[in-house]
Amino acid sequence: MTSEQIKEDVYAMGKKAREAALALAVLSEEKKNEILRAMAAGIREAAAEILVANSKDLSVGEERGLTSAMLDRLRLDEARLEAVAAGVEKVATLPDPVGEVLEKWERPNGIEIEQVRVPIGVIGIIYESRPNVTSDAAVLCLKSGNATILRGGSEALHSNVALATALQNGGEKAGLPEGAIQLIPYTDRESVAVMAGMDQYLDLIIPRGGKGLIETVVSLARMPVIKHYDGICHAYIHPAADQEMAVGIVVDSKTQKPSVCNALETLLVDEAIAAEFLPKVAAALAVKNVELRGDEKTRSVIEAQAASEEDWGTEYLDYILSVKVVPSMVEAISHINHYSSQHTETIVTEDGEAAEFFLRNLDSACVFHNVSTRFSDGEEFGFGAEIGISTDKLHARGPMGLRELTSYQYRVRGNGQLKA
Repeated sequence: MTSEQIKEDVYAMGKKAREAALALAVLSEEKKNEILRAMAAGIREAAAEILVANSKDLSVGEERGLTSAMLDRLRLDEARLEAVAAGVEKVATLPDPVGEVLEKWERPNGIEIEQVRVPIGVIGIIYESRPNVTSDAAVLCLKSGNATILRGGSEALHSNVALATALQNGGEKAGLPEGAIQLIPYTDRESVAVMAGMDQYLDLIIPRGGKGLIETVVSLARMPVIKHYDGICHAYIHPAADQEMAVGIVVDSKTQKPSVCNALETLLVDEAIAAEFLPKVAAALAVKNVELRGDEKTRSVIEAQAASEEDWGTEYLDYILSVKVVPSMVEAISHINHYSSQHTETIVTEDGEAAEFFLRNLDSACVFHNVSTRFSDGEEFGFGAEIGISTDKLHARGPMGLRELTSYQYRVRGNGQLKA
């Protein structure tokens, strides 16, 4: 496929998406929910085809030598696919943000002003590996009144095509506009560059993937970008921690699903309890086959590989955890603010005052007290399926649900007022 053909095809998709966005913006909440339920039915009806497509991707992934964690991110089975369909139906039950009046006031001259939520328009989403993102992105964009152009990674090409087709075909039975959900069938970086330059059609672009992909999009994009580079999440175990609770939180944060961005990557333990706590947590992590990489103080208490400077800034996405003993909470905060990707951090302590100090002094999107980092998630926040987790500071930050996929406009009403 030539560069010119790719550009021609992607631009044609952009034009269709812009037309679809205008139609989506005026759909009622009831109509959008009807379409969403039809999309869920479309996934169930096409389940056999989707699973066959996924098996092709898994076979290719094994041939390419993908890690077990990456293959797990890619894998669909009947239960996971049913969860995807149920997730679509769940979004249909969520409140529609479009049309919400954020503020309303009247000026002394009688002019009435409303600030109202409206769709962004056309959203481009570039992602890797996880085929469920195809569904999450499509349904959240639809519920918030946006058209979407999806570009998945080569690892999940067959799965993504099958899912996008099922969603669009199912939705069309209930009135989904043509071009509302489109998936680019090309996985080379040329298609990324074309999307990034297509500002006459795309209002926003959201890259979800490795640092290289995100940096490419940021460097090329001619429209706003919402992103997160890494999920380097930390847990700090304070001297006043309930140590049994702390072990549970660390193990869950690291091992419940290590291949995702809200998994724990660095454990910080206060030196006041290191000798007592480290053997407990190391034993629990050993059961889960977690490899530990520790600083010198950590290795004086438990067995661990020597941690390098690079380890403190690494998102492993695997059964690996870096561990450091720190002299105080202030030092823990300093370490986190230096090495964190500003995603999610948690403190385990029974000292409420210490917890509040920790939460206020961190510059991360999500800061937790006595909670697993795995709860940094749109569904766990009650948003339904999420479009991603933003570590940016403008427009959207943290888990992004329906509200984060809207903008606002001012609606001004009067009775002949003149600026004279």
